Amino acid sequence: MTAASSPAVPDCTVGLPSGAAMPLLGLGTWQLEGEQASRAVATALEVGYRLLDTATVYRNEREVGEGIRSAGVAREDVFVTTKLPPRSGHELDTLRTSLDLLGTDSVDLWLIHWTPDEGVAEDVWTAFASAQEQGMTRDIGVSNYSLGQIDELVDCTGVTPAVNQIEWSPLLFDAAVLAGHRERGIVLEGYSALKGGTLEHSVVIEIAERLGRTPAQVIIRWHLEHGIVVIPKSQARERIVANADVADFVLSSDDVTALDALEAASGSAPGSAP
Repeated sequence: MTAASSPAVPDCTVGLPSGAAMPLLGLGTWQLEGEQASRAVATALEVGYRLLDTATVYRNEREVGEGIRSAGVAREDVFVTTKLPPRSGHELDTLRTSLDLLGTDSVDLWLIHWTPDEGVAEDVWTAFASAQEQGMTRDIGVSNYSLGQIDELVDCTGVTPAVNQIEWSPLLFDAAVLAGHRERGIVLEGYSALKGGTLEHSVVIEIAERLGRTPAQVIIRWHLEHGIVVIPKSQARERIVANADVADFVLSSDDVTALDALEAASGSAPGSAP
């Protein structure tokens, strides 16, 4: 199965501390530039996606905003995430620039993009809490942090991230990491789900062929079964549509278990990337 003319787009969400509902399926925009980025965003919103992920270092926030406006979807119906390099030195000014580029008064989620070379950026995190208090972002979180680093950040500041965005896929599955986030009340969001050989793995292919689905759909559905936010990236309309067409099937418990076991077989572990 490839793309459907009217895809069955999931509407499942996870609650954040602010009361916001974060969609479990979104569009990642890393490496999408110019018209390519705005067109992909508009396509995704027209299809039914309601979560968009960008970052200061992606240099495409303006195009993401243009895509939102061209799709004609109300801003309040779109969950927008952007991310900040940990050592910008001008956190609130950088966020104001992001808001100007996106064409919005606030974002739904602002993340520290990665940990600095030393420490956990507690000074940056304090600025994040200030931005939230000022209404510039509804929720705040981190990206590419380990659970130990999150604990250190919380110990230093008393503020728990709403979300941690890390590299995640069946080849990187770690039950202890997932449980650790849930114990702390932190939403796990995965990126690069369709990279690293997951689409070519024999177990993924077998499940996809048996269910009449694409390997990408199986992997995306696996994230949803675990309640993990997933943000597959594509600029091709057909793949954007197909990746969203995952609401009308489920994976059996045996299938989920088989996919969970791929990490142990591969010896991989969650890593970090842009």
